[in-house]
Amino acid sequence: MLRHVDIWRAIDRLAAKYDMTPSGLARRAGLDPTTFNKSKRASKDGKKRWPSTESLSKILDATGASLAEFLALLGRDDASAIARRIPVIGYAQAGDQGYFDDAGYPTGGGWDELLFPDTGDPHAYALEISGDSMEPLYRDGDTIIVSPGTSVRRGDRVVVRTHDGEVMAKELIRRSALKSELKSINPAYPNRTLRADQIDWMARIVWASQ
Repeated sequence: MLRHVDIWRAIDRLAAKYDMTPSGLARRAGLDPTTFNKSKRASKDGKKRWPSTESLSKILDATGASLAEFLALLGRDDASAIARRIPVIGYAQAGDQGYFDDAGYPTGGGWDELLFPDTGDPHAYALEISGDSMEPLYRDGDTIIVSPGTSVRRGDRVVVRTHDGEVMAKELIRRSALKSELKSINPAYPNRTLRADQIDWMARIVWASQ
């Protein structure tokens, strides 16, 4: 299990490895300089705060470090036990029949694989983005991690596949038993409203590697 102390220690070590303070690392990544301050790691009542997946993705991008390199900085003998290999699926493949079951879980084998911290969802997978429909948040060639087993809430970024094989990444505005309202990430593309009977599956995006 990934612990709070592990993730913050890895951030501190990543900063030191590239001759920066945690504040300098945050600034380099385009974040508020106080993002990784000690005071931000717990609330006043002692509740632990975790860094967001977006902030972690940005510091890896800013330093050029790989996810495997970050995992090695956790400082645990069992670091390999908190990460696993997940399948990497092409965006075009996601729309084809035969690659997913009815629940939106990838099927079959022979995929490329990516080392990623264990999300607790054995069906999590990576999806390679193609095209510009998700710019500027996700660009052609980026990889997003999708977790079919994670509950989806209003405001989450999600991947949706329709019965017609159309695959899209959107922000969930509202969901009811009858329909789902979806906001386009790229403002050049229209928002969508899909009836429940038009959707094969919807899964939450939990990470973006850019």
